[in-house]
Amino acid sequence: MAKVIIIGAGLTGLSTAYHLEEKGFFDYKIFEKEQEIGGLCRSVFQDGFTFDFTGHLLHCNDPYFLSFIKKIVGLETFSQVTRNSYIYSNKVYTNYPFQTNLYGLPENIITQCIEGFVTKPQSSKAAKTYHEWVLQNFGAGFGKYFFFPYQKKIFAYDTHKLTCSWTGRFVPNTTLKQIISGALTPKTKNIGYNATFLYPKKGGIVSWVQKLAAQLINPIETNTCVKTVDIKRKIVHFTNGNSEPFEHLISTIPLDTLLSIAKETSTTSLKKAKRNLLCNSILNFNLGINKKNISEKSWIYFPEKQFPFYRIGFPHTFSKNMTPPDCSSIYGEISYLKKNKYEQQTLKKALLQTKKLFNLKNKDIITQKILSISHAYVIYDHWREKNIEKLHKTLNKHSINSIGRYGQWKYSSMQEAVLDGKEMATQILTTKEPSFFIQKSTSQHKIEKEKQA
Repeated sequence: MAKVIIIGAGLTGLSTAYHLEEKGFFDYKIFEKEQEIGGLCRSVFQDGFTFDFTGHLLHCNDPYFLSFIKKIVGLETFSQVTRNSYIYSNKVYTNYPFQTNLYGLPENIITQCIEGFVTKPQSSKAAKTYHEWVLQNFGAGFGKYFFFPYQKKIFAYDTHKLTCSWTGRFVPNTTLKQIISGALTPKTKNIGYNATFLYPKKGGIVSWVQKLAAQLINPIETNTCVKTVDIKRKIVHFTNGNSEPFEHLISTIPLDTLLSIAKETSTTSLKKAKRNLLCNSILNFNLGINKKNISEKSWIYFPEKQFPFYRIGFPHTFSKNMTPPDCSSIYGEISYLKKNKYEQQTLKKALLQTKKLFNLKNKDIITQKILSISHAYVIYDHWREKNIEKLHKTLNKHSINSIGRYGQWKYSSMQEAVLDGKEMATQILTTKEPSFFIQKSTSQHKIEKEKQA
């Protein structure tokens, strides 16, 4: 029996395990349902091309995380890339972000955006919805021509029902001076949290996650899927017939999945809560192109309805090793809230439009990979705002922590996944009784493992 069970060997689970071991705690087991570790921080390799599970870029603004990357992977293994992203609307490309780069758009749209910003409603009350937040911060013009249609596409959800607590660092603010400058000149200063980013020089995004996993002393048990979690008896049951008792459970799988497999107790109504947790899904298409550098853009946003995808990106601009020599690659993302019978038709339309946009013929496409991602963007609706904290407290009472992007049911980055794992390890080892924590050095634990073998 291990005192701590970790479900999921994605980035958050691996970080938790790493930071437990770093503090001399090895009395844990980590389980992963897939054959490979990494969760959504994975890459697939096909016909000489590397495709990630949609765009995964590394943003570092935390001192500890930067030191962590240096220690585990080494900054020399990454390229530092300056974002070169655009928006395609009204048949023109404009620089991202939209709110500071109106240059090139039709005059009437520029006028509406500036007028809307100047006359935006002033209110002492905080916005309750994303729709209200956009109107208060940017005005009706910016909302109409970018924020409302784009967010509706990416979340596949009504912007009047979205809250705005997630916006934070993800949506850059602007000033009238910046707006006017960006309307008069074709390029303004790169702003936003992802103005620059790191990307592995080789091996796709999974390469650095694999290096983290390689640091662990304890084994990762892959191909081991959880069937049920008996909360009252504190036992995890797996689909292979095995089971593991625990004193503390750390779950990094999606919260709605955890609630659906949790065995009810008299004090919880977890399955009922599960029905209220909303999250969209993504159909991610990837193309390997037999043309050199078909675009120098990092990615392009598509807010307009006629395009089923909300974003298209170019992995070959992140690293030259993502493709064979003299080739390029494309990824596209289509979001949906519920599967429907038109999914294949939508994909077909998306591929046809992509070929048209970039002047591609069938003979130019060497390979194609379609990836389905069931959990993509968490929907920040009013039910989540009112209940998510209470839901976690209920789990905590049973020595269960649901952490990470989907475990906590939040919108976060790879940096936050690592920091979540670090915080979880610290929390466990500082709040438990002294008898829970048996400290061993890494060398001591290695010797014991070798004796057991």
